[in-house]
Amino acid sequence: MSFFNKFFSKEKKEDLDKGLEKTKESFFGKLTKAVAGKTSVDDEVLDELENILITSDVGLDTTVKIIERIEARVARDKYLGTSELNEILRDEIVQLLAENNTADMEDYTLPSTEKPSIILVVGVNGVGKTTTIGKLAHQYKQQGKKVVLGAADTFRAAAVDQLRIWSERVGCDFYSKGMHTDPAAVAYETVQHAIDNNCDVAIIDTAGRLHTKINLMKELSKIRRSVAKSMEGAPHEVLLVLDATTGQNAFEQARHFTDATEVSALALTKLDGTAKGGVAIGISDQFKVPIKYIGVGEAIDKLQVFNKRAFVNSLFEQ
Repeated sequence: MSFFNKFFSKEKKEDLDKGLEKTKESFFGKLTKAVAGKTSVDDEVLDELENILITSDVGLDTTVKIIERIEARVARDKYLGTSELNEILRDEIVQLLAENNTADMEDYTLPSTEKPSIILVVGVNGVGKTTTIGKLAHQYKQQGKKVVLGAADTFRAAAVDQLRIWSERVGCDFYSKGMHTDPAAVAYETVQHAIDNNCDVAIIDTAGRLHTKINLMKELSKIRRSVAKSMEGAPHEVLLVLDATTGQNAFEQARHFTDATEVSALALTKLDGTAKGGVAIGISDQFKVPIKYIGVGEAIDKLQVFNKRAFVNSLFEQ
């Protein structure tokens, strides 16, 4: 596989393959049954494929789009054998991800050439948001970047302490005003800390739950405005963290957060613990937001930059 280069090492490929193992086993088990004894891609095969994609949490709308594209190729090429189905399906999924501006990232690049880069991290409680922040901070630290973590989730018990522990583990700056303080003020002052202390990047944690979704979304909007006041052009990235194990529920979360704030990138966690890896394809397609990171294990170095071709090739490797 020539596209695996110095940026996508053998170790990273093994991590990705292991992370997608459950999804691959489920998907290919069903696909193999669907084409058993078939010599061509007919309506029955397409119906089975549609069902497989939906049950793999790709989502109905994205599934219909993929099936229509395959039907067009069957009509154009007149005859397609089932042996070619994997390759066609692989190509169509890569194209879908490319259309959603999902780039094949080579490294943990900062979202802006401005200094400091400001990253606002959003998502509901329990998706691995704070852990993702810690892992991302670790990667930037490994590059020699000066990082500050801002604890603007001031509502959840132990959220501030959890982020502080990550900052100590990574060895980066930490900014907090404690629990039950104004999150927007914390975000504003985190940016000021980053500017005053010559940080390369500030990663700001936000609340994942308030009493109602309306309150949560209002709070996120307020935080974003506060960050913009602290530094013109900020935040440079709004990263939405989603838990792959929740399947279709992740679509609902994405809908609420993209309505409330301008989400610019996705991080999909816990891929190693689920057979629902297809959710990555559907969410990126439906919300037109690029996938930037995927979590393929619990260890601090198991957050990978997303490479669409590596992801799809791993998914289809037998």
